[in-house]
Amino acid sequence: MTVTSPVRTRLTDGRLHAYDLTSSTATGRLTPDAVFDLGGAADRIEGWAVTRDLRRLVYATIDDVRCVDRDGRTIWRVDFGPRPAQKLVNAGVSCAFSADERLVWVYRPDGMTLRGDRLDRWLVLDAATGEVRAETGLPSVGHGSEHFVEPDGVHLLLDVGEGQDGSRAFRGRLTETGIDLSELWDGDRSVIGFAPDGRQLMTVHHEQEDAAFHTWPGGDVAVRVPLGAFGHEWGDALVEWAGGYLDGDTAVVVIVGEDEETEQEWHRHHLVDVRTGALRGALDVATRHAYDLEPLGDGSWLRTDDDGEFRRDRPEAA
Repeated sequence: MTVTSPVRTRLTDGRLHAYDLTSSTATGRLTPDAVFDLGGAADRIEGWAVTRDLRRLVYATIDDVRCVDRDGRTIWRVDFGPRPAQKLVNAGVSCAFSADERLVWVYRPDGMTLRGDRLDRWLVLDAATGEVRAETGLPSVGHGSEHFVEPDGVHLLLDVGEGQDGSRAFRGRLTETGIDLSELWDGDRSVIGFAPDGRQLMTVHHEQEDAAFHTWPGGDVAVRVPLGAFGHEWGDALVEWAGGYLDGDTAVVVIVGEDEETEQEWHRHHLVDVRTGALRGALDVATRHAYDLEPLGDGSWLRTDDDGEFRRDRPEAA
């Protein structure tokens, strides 16, 4: 069973809007179920996560991570320590709750920020107190990252993007002695997300030449769909690091390119049978950019409307 959180969030005008997708299956514009006023901290936030009951928010900046309630009161704060006054490039911190929400996992891009021994670090904090339960160095120099809670409720995947140097995926779990860590795929695949039943995982090649669907937890490629299957050659178009599972049998694969005459960028959301790799057409949905459509695994998806608000749609309502 998948443990993906039903909570979705958007940061706007200094406030974090949280939406509980289990509260309704209706389509159309969504109304926030909770709002966290972040005040002046909003401009510094690089990663965040909200509990399923919408009572607590954990957010991270380049210098610290803290837990606050809906009134903005700080429950705990963990300082990352000193760093040089100038970092090399922008580097994003990310955080996520464990499946049982007793732990908070934090990725810290120390390689780019030149902090400490300049090894990226993965930390596990006690969600109630902020106490550091474990941490480990990572052999990466990341620009940013994303966490994925595994279906077993124990492991987490961490996808670390290293810019032109690739994308690295790490798998970790907390043990009595620290973080049990392993690396997957030799730095050439970006994690997109788990299937609704948790038995499959979607990735996109770092060079954007294909999408693949892996058995899980084994990790073997069951189906690979090359860019050519969509009628394009590499360079004229690319498989974007976006999309995901529309439902248990169908994934959205996003193809992007640029019109040679107008020099306008374009993107299309293709439907793929994850069991065979067969194409099932496309979603005729207007979106602002390639990442502005999130498949939810139940046949619906999120996007933003013309006013910049979240809306939930299904094929018959698009």
